[in-house]
Amino acid sequence: NGSNINNFIYKITKEVCEFLGNDIIVGLHAHNDSDLAVANSIASVEGGSRHIQGTINGYGERCGNTNLCSVIPILQAKNGYDVIGEKISLLTFVANSIAEIANVAMKENQPFVGRSAFTHKAGIHASGIAKNSKTYEHIEPEIVGNTRKILVSDQAGAAAIKEKLTSLSLVNEIQQDAIPKILERIKKLEWQGYAFEGADASFELLVLDTLNQKPNFFDILGFRIIGDTIASTEEINTEASVKVKVEEDIIHTVSEGEGPVNALDKALKKALSPKFPEVLKFKLDDFKVRILNSKAGTAAKVRVNIETTDGFNRWDTVGVSENIIEASYIAIVDSLLYGLILNSKEGKNE
Repeated sequence: NGSNINNFIYKITKEVCEFLGNDIIVGLHAHNDSDLAVANSIASVEGGSRHIQGTINGYGERCGNTNLCSVIPILQAKNGYDVIGEKISLLTFVANSIAEIANVAMKENQPFVGRSAFTHKAGIHASGIAKNSKTYEHIEPEIVGNTRKILVSDQAGAAAIKEKLTSLSLVNEIQQDAIPKILERIKKLEWQGYAFEGADASFELLVLDTLNQKPNFFDILGFRIIGDTIASTEEINTEASVKVKVEEDIIHTVSEGEGPVNALDKALKKALSPKFPEVLKFKLDDFKVRILNSKAGTAAKVRVNIETTDGFNRWDTVGVSENIIEASYIAIVDSLLYGLILNSKEGKNE
């Protein structure tokens, strides 16, 4: 029934509640086949229901069930109901944890709890957010345990860069005179094909490096990738070897993998795990390759974006090169370094 369905849910819920009286609790179990499960659930509450059935992230058959990660903050943060009290600040954590258990990637644009729910890019947006967050945000992200993200590019303007720098978790202190240096590095790297809009971790490492605050957990002295076919199976066998320096120790390891990127990732983790066992829980969650100048054919420069998770935290890194393996290598090394810094910082805060 299209646009009339919310009004219908409200009316029928109101009639049922009035007929049954206050002693009977009326509830709604909605499915999302028309993408209206959340709206219908809110309408039913307005009509008098006090029981809403749903699931975290809206998981369920067909198009899913009512998404409690939207219903709860709408009712509590916007409509004044005390649904789960102060525990609402754990909503983003719970949404991500359930997604991890279900082995289903979180929708980045999911309202309230998605990674992009409070993301801003344009300079005017960042400037407005800095002055008054209500100009572009319907609630404060901290209410649901989420965080604001400012996408960085040389077109974003100084306001966006300044706002972004205030939200960095790994940087200790930033002097005003360092901002032009950071902007200049961003511009030079973007001319080479880098894009930091989807690579917050690489951006933060860039800032740390510019400020001379970047830790030196390890040095990569070299790597080699070998691929050959196995005649009996016609499969391609890929092997990566790396030479890594950790403190005064030089470690040389070899690992096979499903392709050069997987082999290189495994070889690096094998080399680092004796000193940094936490790298073994770093999982490559997404891998994207974009050709930047297709007219160059197979010699085109490529940009590789990698998303990594340690089970709860997620971070994105980027690498650019005419050699897809080198671009992947740059992104993987950034990923490992950022994960080590993040885990080290969290360990100190425990």
